[in-house]
Amino acid sequence: MAGELILLTGGTGHVGYRVLIEALSKGYNVRASVRSEAKIAELKAAKSSQPYLAQLSFVIVPDIGKDGAFDEAVTDVDFIVHVASPIQQPTDDVEAHIIQPAIRGTLSILRSALKQPSIRRVVITSSVVAALPSEPRAFTADNVEPDPHGPYDNDFVAYIASKKLAYNRTRDFIAKEKPNFTVVNIMPTFVVGKNELATTPKSVLSGSNSLPMIPVMGQHNPDGLPAKVCHVDDVAFVHIAALDSGVEGNRNFGVDYRGDKPVEWDDAIDIVKKHFPEEVKKGVFPLGGSLKSLPMPFDATKTEETFGIKFKSYEEQIVSLAGHYAEVVANA
Repeated sequence: MAGELILLTGGTGHVGYRVLIEALSKGYNVRASVRSEAKIAELKAAKSSQPYLAQLSFVIVPDIGKDGAFDEAVTDVDFIVHVASPIQQPTDDVEAHIIQPAIRGTLSILRSALKQPSIRRVVITSSVVAALPSEPRAFTADNVEPDPHGPYDNDFVAYIASKKLAYNRTRDFIAKEKPNFTVVNIMPTFVVGKNELATTPKSVLSGSNSLPMIPVMGQHNPDGLPAKVCHVDDVAFVHIAALDSGVEGNRNFGVDYRGDKPVEWDDAIDIVKKHFPEEVKKGVFPLGGSLKSLPMPFDATKTEETFGIKFKSYEEQIVSLAGHYAEVVANA
């Protein structure tokens, strides 16, 4: 482990930065692929990066979907952790802005990896939706679905399709190329927890972190979303633990907290009242909102068993996120 080099993509994102710090703290050297010099400055300046700057280097890759984009970046690396991927966003062209970037970005880095014999494993950040069955039923990260086809009803449906397609193309790549390296896909549910690089109230409440805060911030979503959540720390841990040679390759690992009772989004209200009473009194957390909790029978217990861990609870997730939000508001 000591001195082994990881090429990491997506290091300025919510999951990616936490994965970066997890890798550095475990003794790896990391070459972070970024799109600009500004991103390098951001990563260097972050507080959690400070103890590890000697282990951290950078490479600029402006367009991760371009053929050969990572050919130089993979030089002499032992592992690749590919976190970068398009996020769900409003667009008039989901094929161009969501579907194809997800596929091209994944295949681009895999094709570059073929050219570098030192690479032993590639870990890819996928999503629970890559394994989501078309018909409701219990499933695990090992479920495989056929390719979805457009047109897609909305941006979220297109995002789901992009994850399925990127995963299926990864499977096709392994079958056809039979690479010397193995591939591990990490499939988390909604990722919740502190994003250190988010330094404004608006940025804290972005992405999947916005969801459990809907009831806390007095908002309402009666349509609901699957109440499937995991702590960003657990997601980062599994990414780096999966590099261990003792972990079988060409496997998938789900990440999802599963307590004694199903998670309810609105439980975030009582958690915030318990841990942040002063902020509630001050109106930092208005409370009174609601997000309908929908079921999703996803089982990620295999991951806990493989890595000998217990995923952090919904309460721990909310304390991490709400605590960060309160700190950012106080310093605004």
